[in-house]
Amino acid sequence: MELSWESSVEESINAIYLLFSAYLVFVMQLGFAMLCAGSVRAKNAMNILLTNVVDAAVGSLSYFLFGFAFAFGEGPNKNPFIGTSYFALKDVPTASYDYSFFLYQWAFAIAVAGITSGSIAERTQFGAYLIFSFFLSGFVYPVVAHWVWSSSGWLSPNSSHRLFGSGAIDFAGSGAVHLVGGIAGLWGCIIEGPRVGRFDAFGKSVIMRGHNATLVVLGTFLLWFGWFGFNPGSFNKILVAYPTTIDQGHWTSVGRTAVTTTLAGSTAGIVTLFGRRMLAGHWDALAVCNGVLGGFVAITSGCAVVEPWAAIVCGFFAAWVLIGLNVLALKLKIDDPLEAAQLHGGCGAWGLIFTGLFAKEEFVVQAYNAGLAGAQGRAYGLLVGGGWGLVGAQLVELVVILVWVSVTMGPLFYLLHWLRILRISIDEEVAGLDISSHGGYAYNAHEEEDTAPRFYADYVRMHNNS
Repeated sequence: MELSWESSVEESINAIYLLFSAYLVFVMQLGFAMLCAGSVRAKNAMNILLTNVVDAAVGSLSYFLFGFAFAFGEGPNKNPFIGTSYFALKDVPTASYDYSFFLYQWAFAIAVAGITSGSIAERTQFGAYLIFSFFLSGFVYPVVAHWVWSSSGWLSPNSSHRLFGSGAIDFAGSGAVHLVGGIAGLWGCIIEGPRVGRFDAFGKSVIMRGHNATLVVLGTFLLWFGWFGFNPGSFNKILVAYPTTIDQGHWTSVGRTAVTTTLAGSTAGIVTLFGRRMLAGHWDALAVCNGVLGGFVAITSGCAVVEPWAAIVCGFFAAWVLIGLNVLALKLKIDDPLEAAQLHGGCGAWGLIFTGLFAKEEFVVQAYNAGLAGAQGRAYGLLVGGGWGLVGAQLVELVVILVWVSVTMGPLFYLLHWLRILRISIDEEVAGLDISSHGGYAYNAHEEEDTAPRFYADYVRMHNNS
């Protein structure tokens, strides 16, 4: 059937919107790369930059071959647990999914692996990155995405049999993306153990600051920019009018979502600034950057279904979740160079709970039923009069993600550890991954130059003589 010119224009604008959002989300890979590079020591900068490139490249292949199928495949017999069609994009485009949609979802998939890479930075063999990145972006994450975002997923708010009459609202992925990446990173941290010298002989933490605050701030702003594709872009379409209004549609919800995203991140950053001032006695720029990101992570679940004032509440508590988990991590001797497990895991979990408390019925209907009046009666936030259904669904999502990632990524990291292909040797770690694994440093000169080998040949001679 031939489309009218009006429909063609509408479809074209929606496709351009989704593609532009995909490009913004992909810019977040550059943000991750800069943030990670600045957060590690100079002798490991080349390694962490390469892992970010590899995460994108490996994730592209794994998500193309089977990740997208596991996430959104819907065969004749719909499976609420895992997708069963569209392997290697066979039969795509369809009435539901086209190449633009695949590209947008691919950008999400590679972000998950980037989160986990940061948790185990400065001590992991490069081959291990290739293995877990392929597995995480091609299988572990897509299964969760299917539960939450596929219309046949058992947690999906679009399912015909919604859990507790609600389904879990995880609009842009506080749980599906950030909690998955954070829990995977936590298992990597636990199984690998802390970096050499991170804790002294008495168990007291030793500060290991990243080498470049400029890169950290640059990475934070790039991630902030990319989040405007991550959250508002999750509407997928912008030209969808709400039939109960004369001047509103997805375009108004997209604008509100960008506002809630900004307010949550900004609030979390300010609270972290003063929180760290009270705890550490100084204004900590790097902590503020992580605070901002923690606010973004938390609001990602409910960004489209809460009022702007609620986003401020979200950011306020996200900051204290991050600060508290960082203190707890030190007590438990968990060494995460980028605080990724605490930031993405902890703030992602809070984001799911927050949505169950503050989601507004009107906005839920707009986000999931295009504002149709007949869709009233959907579950919404407990604290705005919506009952326990949505809170229950959010808690179920939180728990099942924790269990699923633990039973998949935990054994994988343990297997790599058992095969002795997970962690580098002490000598390599002390020398730095750049010189021991990548043939040279990211910079021609750096502050560790006096005690570290300058070239790979120097490292080999030092290693042979030890």
